Amino acid sequence: MADLPHVTWLRAFDAAARHSSFSSAADELGLTPAAVSQQIKHLESRLNAQLFKRLPRGVALTDVGHAYAQEIRKSFEEMALATNGLFGAKRKRVVRVRASISSAALVIAPQLALFKAAHPDIHVQMTTSIWTDRFDDEGLDVDIRFGQGNWGEARILHLGHESAIPVCRADYAARFGPTPAIEDLASSEVVQIIGSETDWGRLAELHGLDLKPTTDWLKADSSLMALQTVSAGRGVTMVLESFARPYLERGDLVAPTEYKLPKRRSHYLVLNDRKGPRDEVRLFCNWVQSLYLDQVSAFDPGA
Repeated sequence: MADLPHVTWLRAFDAAARHSSFSSAADELGLTPAAVSQQIKHLESRLNAQLFKRLPRGVALTDVGHAYAQEIRKSFEEMALATNGLFGAKRKRVVRVRASISSAALVIAPQLALFKAAHPDIHVQMTTSIWTDRFDDEGLDVDIRFGQGNWGEARILHLGHESAIPVCRADYAARFGPTPAIEDLASSEVVQIIGSETDWGRLAELHGLDLKPTTDWLKADSSLMALQTVSAGRGVTMVLESFARPYLERGDLVAPTEYKLPKRRSHYLVLNDRKGPRDEVRLFCNWVQSLYLDQVSAFDPGA
């Protein structure tokens, strides 16, 4: 294709792809949702391809739209880096991030070297917490929170829906035979994660099971602590798939059943309203969004 699509169409497409919403894209770009929709229609007509599926509530990328969005996002990031590298003030760029200890240790930290390789001039300063729902440190740029997204900040980006699964050591699962029953696991030594006490009951209700989970052995205030406990050889815990992934890939733990519990809460990127928009923060947020998308896709071939 000799002529590229108009850059304003591509900007609208990139924003709508990241937010899965024309309205949110319009807020980011300072346009109306109708204007964003019109620009994307022009782009789809120019490419002779459907990039979004229009849903009753919101939009979703088509397969070709998803592939195109990744390349367009990379292109914008490369242009931003080139512009800042040649014409921007020579300064140290810092992004200050806070996340739950489990999200930081199990999802983000193992991949930070990749972000550093792609953006060597950006320094990430990360702190952790157990429970948080506000910016008590005004110096923070980004908060990665687990909840329902109903906080007071203006800029909140959903990182995708997640499911929880029961996990334990392979030798622990073998105590219940070659095909452990979920009922046996639930009545064994359950490591309960504080804040997720209803998960076993909701799993039973969802799948029509008769589960009587034990609740008197151990409670942990983080998924990381629960996973470390069961990987030492004792007990079973119900934990987010994204958190269990490194343990499953190393073979430290197994998911002995196929039961899953879709979670009502999920992870969100929350930007500090007191801090103005900066390119390095945008790049980090885009990277975290793609990181969580990869986590979900690893467990859901249809994602």
